[in-house]
Amino acid sequence: MKKIYKDIIERMIWTAAQAFLATFVVTDMSSLKVAAVAAVAAALSVVKGLAATKVGDPESASFLNLK
Repeated sequence: MKKIYKDIIERMIWTAAQAFLATFVVTDMSSLKVAAVAAVAAALSVVKGLAATKVGDPESASFLNLK
């Protein structure tokens, strides 16, 4: 697997975990709704990571790694 895909997958997993925990702790939403919020956040993380490869370094999912 290419390094960029590993980078994007790692960012997606951490974003989902952070969104789930933040929403679960701060609100009184049901677990299903919290999971949906986490899934949307993770999907947006993937979109952002893929977009970053087109703007900056094609081997990084970060906008800060500009060439």
